[in-house]
This record gives sequence, structure tokens and C-alpha cells, in this order.
Amino acid sequence: MLSLSRGEGAARIPWAPRPPGCSQLPRTAAPPAEGTNASSRLCFAVVLVLLTLTPGVDSSWWYIGALGARVICDNIPGLVNKQRQLCQRYPDIMQSVGEGAKEWIRECQHQFRHHRWNCSTLDRDHTVFGRVMLRSSREAAFVYAISSAGVVYAITRACSQGELKACSCDPLKRGRSKDERGEFDWGGCSDNIHYGIKFAKAFVDAKEKKVKDARALMNLHNNRCGRTAVKRFLNLECKCHGVSGSCTLRTCWLAMSDFRKTGDYLRKKYNGAIQVTMNQDGTGFTVANKNFRKPTKTDLVYFENSPDYCVMDKSAGSLGTAGRVCNKLSRGTDGCEVMCCGRGYDTTRVTRITKCECKFHWCCAVRCKECEDTVDVHTCKAPKRAEWLDQT
Repeated sequence: MLSLSRGEGAARIPWAPRPPGCSQLPRTAAPPAEGTNASSRLCFAVVLVLLTLTPGVDSSWWYIGALGARVICDNIPGLVNKQRQLCQRYPDIMQSVGEGAKEWIRECQHQFRHHRWNCSTLDRDHTVFGRVMLRSSREAAFVYAISSAGVVYAITRACSQGELKACSCDPLKRGRSKDERGEFDWGGCSDNIHYGIKFAKAFVDAKEKKVKDARALMNLHNNRCGRTAVKRFLNLECKCHGVSGSCTLRTCWLAMSDFRKTGDYLRKKYNGAIQVTMNQDGTGFTVANKNFRKPTKTDLVYFENSPDYCVMDKSAGSLGTAGRVCNKLSRGTDGCEVMCCGRGYDTTRVTRITKCECKFHWCCAVRCKECEDTVDVHTCKAPKRAEWLDQT
């Protein structure tokens, strides 16, 4: 039987009580010295067992974004052999992948800025998002989709800007073509989306293709949704030629839209994501609820319901909403009632300095005054201690 989630149930392994003598051991798991008492040896054995049995979250290629210009293929945690080979063969493309990772993480955080789960990342953590990605939830579906889209976007843009040796403008956009306005000549530099999709598929999907389980199939499906989303927003841009701009002749090229459009589109797909189960032969999905339609190639899919993200829960990777800013007047997800999960909120009056009464001065300067503005900032209360301890 195919497993639904890598690490499913892993977070529920309890920590064993400390054996007698453990309090005397250092925090590092170094072997006990000669003459150490039997209880210390027992404690060391327990530590080794726990280190062996306690599962970790897989490292991810997403961490490339944190490395910046210091991308060294052998030092990137979590890469499978094919990804490492591609990294070594195309170091310039890896720089683009790293820049793309920063961009899609920013976009993810923009899309969920008003939600309990706000696409938070963990500093100096090779998994980037922590244990929250272990659950086969709709949040995981979105992250895999937008990360795949981010790679396509970054590589395609770098191709068109002449930053990569392996690609340039789309070589297929030559000669004449036509649209609803008539005929035109291909010119300029069309974005080479085909190369971006091809490389993203080879690099991003490599890890999932090594694992034959349900989660891998889910990730592959959502990766493809992300790649095709970028292509969906290619625009035909044209320049007119002719007497007085009559546009009797047109030169056109294909250009990607701003990545925000891809983010907005995938955010809508997140809202309409379809919960599925594996079919009997393990090659596809069936809907978990027969009242819903079957997923298409453009739908995000997930297996497991999400936690509510209300309180800090280390096993689920939830950071909770304590201290999050909320909107007192909103009835939406950013409102204090929803964001704070009914716990209430604290109000702090703060003074902000903003630019105001700006005027343009000839030539070429805008001068503003600084104005003080006093506003109330509402932040979610922390849960009661007993409730928090139940989740940690």
C-alpha cells in the first residue's frame, strides 16, 4: 500500500523520560569516558536510539535561495544525484534558481499575509518551512506549485536577459504569424518559456521521481500546475511600424507577465484545491468526496486536512498566531476574530512618522514634510499556558 505522507505520524513519537544519571551528561552525544557509571552508559544508549528513531524533515532544493552567490553544489543539502549533476553542469542556472527561490517565497508570503499560516520560513533551516511541509495539506500543494513556477519564471527571464550560456531568446519565434488583429513579424526577444519549463521539470521533479509513494505523485501533480501557470500568462507584445504609427506592419514577441499574476492565479487554485485519495492501482487520484468534481491538470490536489494554525504546535510545524497583527474592523481572515482564533487581542497605541504634503520642485525633486500619525495596533493574545502545553 502506498503511504499518504512522508513522516506521517512521525511527529507523534513522544520523548522518552530521562533515565537516571542523564542529568550529568553534556548536551552533545559524545561517548562516555572510561569509568563512567552504568546509568550514564544507559543514558547514552537511549540518546543514540532517539537520534536514530526521531525523524527529521527532508532538506530541500528550496534552500538554494538562502545561499545567494555562494551556491556550491556539493554543499546544498537535500539534492538527489540528478539535481546535483544539473547543478554542477549549469552553475549559472543555479544562480537563477536561487534568485527565483527568493522571489517565489516573497510571493507566497504576500499571498498569505492575512492568513493564520503566512508562509513563514525558518532561518538557517535546510527545509525552509520546517515540519509544516510533512503534512500533505493544501498549503504544501501551494508551496510546491509556486516553487516550481518560480523556477520556470527565473530561468526564462535569465535566458531572455542573456545571463545563461545554455539558452537565449525563443528560437522558434521566427518568420511571420498572425493573431486576431492580422499578420505580424516575429522580432525582438520572445521569452524562452519552453526551456524554462524543460529545465524546471528536470530539476524540480527529480527528487519526486526517485520515490514511488502517494506524496511524490501529489508533488509531481502540483509541480506541473505551477509550471503551466507561468505559461498561461504569456503576453503578445508588439511594436507598430508605418507612416505616423499607422501600424501597417507589426513586430511582436512573447513576454511573461509579472510574477504576481501567477501568484494570484495559484492562490485561487489553493482556494479551490481538491482533496483526493489514491486510486487502486496507485497511478492517479480519485476525489475524497464524491460530491466534488474530479481534479484536472490545472487543479491543486492534497490528501490531508490542514491544522488550524492557531497555536504553536511543533509536531505540525505551526507557529501559531500569538502576536500577529490583526484588523479589528475586518470580518475576513485578517480580522481579529478569525486571526486570533477567538482568544482576543491586545491594543497598543503607536506613533508613526510618515511623509506628507509632498510637493514637486523644478527641476526634478520631490520634497515632503514628516508628519506624526497615532494609530492603534491590534495583536493576537497568546493562548492560555495549559492550552499551549497540550500542543507542544
